[in-house]
Amino acid sequence: MIKDLQLRVLPEVAGQADELLRFLAKSLNLNPSQIRHIETVHRSIDARQKIIYFNLTVRVFIEEEFVPRQKRDLSARNVKEKEEILIIGAGPAGLFAAIELIEQGFKPILLERGKDVKERIQDLRGINVHHIVNEDSNYCFGEGGAGTYSDGKLYTRSKKRGNVTEILELLVTFGASEDILIDAHPHIGTNKLPDIIRNMREYIIQCGGEVKFNTRVTDLLLNGNQISGILTKEGERYHCNKVILATGHSARDIFELLVSKNIKIELKPIAIGVRVEHAQSLIDRIQYKCETRGKFLPPSPYNVVKQIGDRGVYSFCMCPGGVIAPCATKPGEIVTNGWSSSARARPTANSGIVVELKLDDFKPFQSSGTLAAMAFQQAIEVKAWEAGGKTQTAPAQRLLDFVEGKTSLDLPKTSYSPGIVSVSLKEILPKLIHDSLVKGFKEFNKNMKGYLTNDAVVHAPETRTSSPVKIPRDEITLEHVQIRGLYPSGEGAGYAGGIISAAMDGIKVARAIGKN
Repeated sequence: MIKDLQLRVLPEVAGQADELLRFLAKSLNLNPSQIRHIETVHRSIDARQKIIYFNLTVRVFIEEEFVPRQKRDLSARNVKEKEEILIIGAGPAGLFAAIELIEQGFKPILLERGKDVKERIQDLRGINVHHIVNEDSNYCFGEGGAGTYSDGKLYTRSKKRGNVTEILELLVTFGASEDILIDAHPHIGTNKLPDIIRNMREYIIQCGGEVKFNTRVTDLLLNGNQISGILTKEGERYHCNKVILATGHSARDIFELLVSKNIKIELKPIAIGVRVEHAQSLIDRIQYKCETRGKFLPPSPYNVVKQIGDRGVYSFCMCPGGVIAPCATKPGEIVTNGWSSSARARPTANSGIVVELKLDDFKPFQSSGTLAAMAFQQAIEVKAWEAGGKTQTAPAQRLLDFVEGKTSLDLPKTSYSPGIVSVSLKEILPKLIHDSLVKGFKEFNKNMKGYLTNDAVVHAPETRTSSPVKIPRDEITLEHVQIRGLYPSGEGAGYAGGIISAAMDGIKVARAIGKN
């Protein structure tokens, strides 16, 4: 007999297999030996009250053998001689598009401006230790895109865009833990993602596809309103009448290229703010309402949204037990972001706290046309770089000092490797963003007592929350509305907001190509 049950149990029951077995045997009036296997189907934490519970959905095998879940069959297919499709960008959208193209019987050729995951590490060390930004290989560019070194959170609200479970199962097939199929807010971790991405690349090559690194696309070749190929920085030409554009939200040179060729793009609202770091122990006390987090509870995240006037102020990409990373994509700018390893074991928690912006906010940069939001981003990043001493040292302020308008006399220790310098962030952030953040932090503290503390530190700026443009496409064919054979996809094109939604969009575009 197999029984599916909804359980509400204490953390020590959820976290120990023998305790869960005893609990179920007693609940079902069974001898523990009668239960052959317990499969957890879904797991979430309810920390709303003083006593914390895990909500579990379990499948109990009573005197019946358990058959393990079968991973998705990805037997190698030979597409070496099939029709070629170019994919610009090897981030989540590009990689998952390539895998789906193989399923559809096409040969994907992935062109990635950055390096593979192994070689990319040296360039991350360059920016963290030596303040040297490689424009083609950094936290945003390189194999796996920004997702490789930005935590690996797999939660999305964009479930109508595609099949979330399909993406999670594919990730498990390529090496992710099966826990991501269970947890309400699944997470892989920056330390685990490189191996998964490498496995995806090896599968693509095994099937006859190609992956080319250090290959920056600098021009799109057109025959009237039909794509006919691309030109690289090294002068190589690739001829193809179908190209997937999956370059990510920081590929500013691609946005500029589209404008220069009169290929239609649209101005899109974004959100900009700062990245705030607290002691993880403080966030645990606030969220779990206890002095010390028990060993069966994970480091606590938080998610907060407040309406300040007509603008939303909210947490973004919150990283429990994580670090803050320098995510500039060219010299002369500072950008912050955050990530966590799979264990989320670092002593600090960080989160972007950002302000919703509207199209009217970009009017001072209207001379940039559809790139006005991008120019808005750049202006803040350059100011931060100048205030940090023209290095990757980030301007920073203690949180309470930020709210009270005081320049911090000193700063706490930070996880941000290039270091921080005390600056009044009012000098860097536009007034509408600064003032909204000040009011937002006060509101946050009403729900999270103790959040507003001078032991926390504010790093500036957090600017790359999403693409500053949208590249319009036909609703049915998913081709660009103007250029036949050009398929905008993923976060950079304005159709995704994270690993899962970008992967779903990549698959969606690949299937549209097959259908077309």
